[in-house]
Amino acid sequence: MHIALNASAELLHADLGRLREHAERAADDGFSGWWLAQTGLVDALTAFTALADTAPGLEFGTAVVPTYPRHPTALAGQALTTAAALRDRSLVLGIGLSHRPVIEGMLGLSFERPIRHLIDYLSILQPLLESGSVSFDGEAFTAHVDTGRPTDRPPSVMVAALGEQALRVAGHHTDGTILWMVGPRTVASHIAPRMNEAAAAAGRATPRIVCSLPTCVTNDVEAARSAAAAVFEIYGQLPSYRAMLDREGVDHPGDVAIVGSEEEVATQLADLAEAGVTDFAALEFGTTADEFGRTRALLVSQL
Repeated sequence: MHIALNASAELLHADLGRLREHAERAADDGFSGWWLAQTGLVDALTAFTALADTAPGLEFGTAVVPTYPRHPTALAGQALTTAAALRDRSLVLGIGLSHRPVIEGMLGLSFERPIRHLIDYLSILQPLLESGSVSFDGEAFTAHVDTGRPTDRPPSVMVAALGEQALRVAGHHTDGTILWMVGPRTVASHIAPRMNEAAAAAGRATPRIVCSLPTCVTNDVEAARSAAAAVFEIYGQLPSYRAMLDREGVDHPGDVAIVGSEEEVATQLADLAEAGVTDFAALEFGTTADEFGRTRALLVSQL
């Protein structure tokens, strides 16, 4: 299992300088990848282009870009331009449907027929990334485009998928899935089997399963889990994440956080790998500098 970092907590500061420092240190420490959410007013793909001259060896990945606010032709152009700026660096374009309360309540867009939306989106996005040409008339999107591309090295496409239908679409059409707030029991019994079955039926390679969770090495497990439950409370309320927590048999997001001593955290990471996770993107958290330092040291020891 590859170990990467999820830098999304840095977005709270909306500071490109902090992002640069975080990515540089991640590369220096030897992590495999650096993942960034698309949230707030920092654009993840644009941030990657701003970091193209730094952090050699890191794979950059979006975790994830919501599909509803951007037409697939617009996202294809932005992703290809980012890939060109990164030159020989690997880019993963992680996309996702987001959630009805966000799309309808915050943005005023319709969240009707999300799976149809996702299929149509990929039907336009992927041909444009791969060839610069698409002719597609769908229910959610239409595009007739034939144009040049800034690079012939398209990014890998992955989908944040939790429900059965989304997992089948992701496994059948893309290189994998990107998970958040999903524990090892759910990966082993729900995510991996459905992804792998769909990929095999489509004749695709075994998909990547990227799992991201809050991670903290600490002497006070109860306090750390309580802190995680409070900070990430919203994920226990959104229906798709709530369903995954229920599958895992836990009450709140703090229960799936990777928390404990060095030995306990290492064991929890091994459990994820055994469940079928191919890439773990740690979102480091803690309440003291000592916890952050111990967490980074433990993660580096697992590389």
